[in-house]
Amino acid sequence: MTNALISDHLIPMPLTELPAGAIFDCDGTLVDTMPLHFVAWRKTLDDLGHPDIFPETQFYEWGGTPAKEIMERLNEIHGLTLPPHETANIKEEVYQTLIPQVKPLLFVIEEAKRLYAAGVPLAVASGGRRDVVIESLEAVGIRDLFGPVVGSEDVSHGKPAPDVFLRAAELLGIAPELCVVFEDAPAGLLAAYRAGMKAVDIVRFK
Repeated sequence: MTNALISDHLIPMPLTELPAGAIFDCDGTLVDTMPLHFVAWRKTLDDLGHPDIFPETQFYEWGGTPAKEIMERLNEIHGLTLPPHETANIKEEVYQTLIPQVKPLLFVIEEAKRLYAAGVPLAVASGGRRDVVIESLEAVGIRDLFGPVVGSEDVSHGKPAPDVFLRAAELLGIAPELCVVFEDAPAGLLAAYRAGMKAVDIVRFK
């Protein structure tokens, strides 16, 4: 998959035409949580006796990847045997203590509010655990904008597989090709492409 092909599926924001449905990533798209997730990873790994195995650059490269899969990758790279599911849950629990520090990404939320006001059904599809995603949305007062919230436990494969976006479209009752995705991470943009959806790369509009 080339960047050129993905670029062909990218569209500008604000949208010039209303879609049948819109699906938003959460972390780094609606809310500025990525720095807090990195803090949670570092504390978790430090407490488990494995500091410095997850550099910040690598963390951002893997944006959108479920925590369990991240731990599986770290185990493979570093020859570790940390239990992926349990370690991911510890990390999410640490992150939950940081949620009061979450900041909204207002320029994306403004577009979500515009689409909501126009009657476009909205969903959230994230690589994070669903309950944690909902807490983040509630922390900045935007949970009510969205119908379905799809998390990592709702699908078999995380981004860049298209599963989370396809599941969100299914719950909205809208054909995937009629949905637009809002994303900040390369893995998420690739997932949208694989789902047959147009996408907004919100990084281009910061």
